[in-house]
Amino acid sequence: MSAEPILAGAPWLTSGGTARVLQLLNANGEEARVVGGTVRNALLGLPPGDTDIATTAKPEEVVRRAKAAGIKSVPTGIDHGTVTLVIDSVAYEVTTLREDTETFGRKAKVAFGRDWVKDAERRDFTMNGLSVDAAGVVYDYVGGIADARARRVRFIGEPDQRIAEDYLRILRFFRIHAAFGAGEPDRDGYLACIRGRAGLATLSAERVRMEMLKLLVAGGASAAVLAMADAGLLQTLIGGVAYTGPLTAMIAIERALDLPASSTRRLATMTVAVTEDAKRVATRLRLSNAEAKALDSMGHRWWRFATKDEAKARRLLYRLGPERYHDRVLLAWARNGGDVTSSRWRELAELPQRWTAPKFPLKAADFIARGMAEGPALGHVLTLAEDAWLAADFPLEEAALAAIADQAAARISRDERT
Repeated sequence: MSAEPILAGAPWLTSGGTARVLQLLNANGEEARVVGGTVRNALLGLPPGDTDIATTAKPEEVVRRAKAAGIKSVPTGIDHGTVTLVIDSVAYEVTTLREDTETFGRKAKVAFGRDWVKDAERRDFTMNGLSVDAAGVVYDYVGGIADARARRVRFIGEPDQRIAEDYLRILRFFRIHAAFGAGEPDRDGYLACIRGRAGLATLSAERVRMEMLKLLVAGGASAAVLAMADAGLLQTLIGGVAYTGPLTAMIAIERALDLPASSTRRLATMTVAVTEDAKRVATRLRLSNAEAKALDSMGHRWWRFATKDEAKARRLLYRLGPERYHDRVLLAWARNGGDVTSSRWRELAELPQRWTAPKFPLKAADFIARGMAEGPALGHVLTLAEDAWLAADFPLEEAALAAIADQAAARISRDERT
């Protein structure tokens, strides 16, 4: 065990809501520390993120003290010792020290305790097993400081046992490595993930979705996904082929265009070649309606961009709108090699920034004035006219619009006669 004052004076620890919670719980024989990812992030020079706090105080005592201090408390997981305290609209998860008495995934039975070592040993990875007190002293019972500094993601204890406790830890191993690791994944952990991969089939779609979407936007997503594919993990997770090459290309394209990482766009690139793939993945991962629609749109005839014809691109931008157009052209770019030096692909991707599609200028009144009656034929003629307007490259001159309207109306009249 080591205890080093390496975070002494950290602003996030000495002021604000975190300091207030620690002061509240560090009294009358009880102790509280910040634990997990916040400590890891601080050691790596990253923003703290959500703050989790562990305490020797039992949940009912945490609630009592919060009430006395005028702090809102929410019993978010009180059966497992977790109470959320809300200060200035910021949530702080406070969990009583505990140890597993029986482990079977998310339904592990726990007993409350006062042993910081046992609490650390029940966590997943060494860099997540650290804790820090109000004075900035970091407590390390599992070798997490050295692993964090080396950016090495390593299971606490026996990897096979930790994975068997909760098979989601296989996904977390790759996700944490993608976000905070360096180099190749820890060999012992990687082999244990392969041995335990059958357990992935027992996980709920919601939990898999959450981890996959986080993994895909991590800095090392490309290498982590490739390692997962080599380990034979992705077939079970997505139920189909994983396109690792296009995913790597998409990540490079996003960076070349200075775009924020998009989990939905990257998921589509990795899993969707046709719209049937989008439906399968949406069902497999229980995606939200918005996510499912985005995947379906990206998979729909993306290959039409392969000609790099800007006239066609403008028509697609008009039909799809800027967001859907942008995602689909990026998918086509990634699937066509992802050459980030291609000026033509960049021009297509940036089309929405330099060209705004006009609104279709013809209205029902234009055709009623040409003698058409209201009804189904009126909707049909508007569709024909719009198609002709797009094919003519969006003309706005009155003469061109009149010719398009006359031709569409004449065609409908001919169809009705025959």
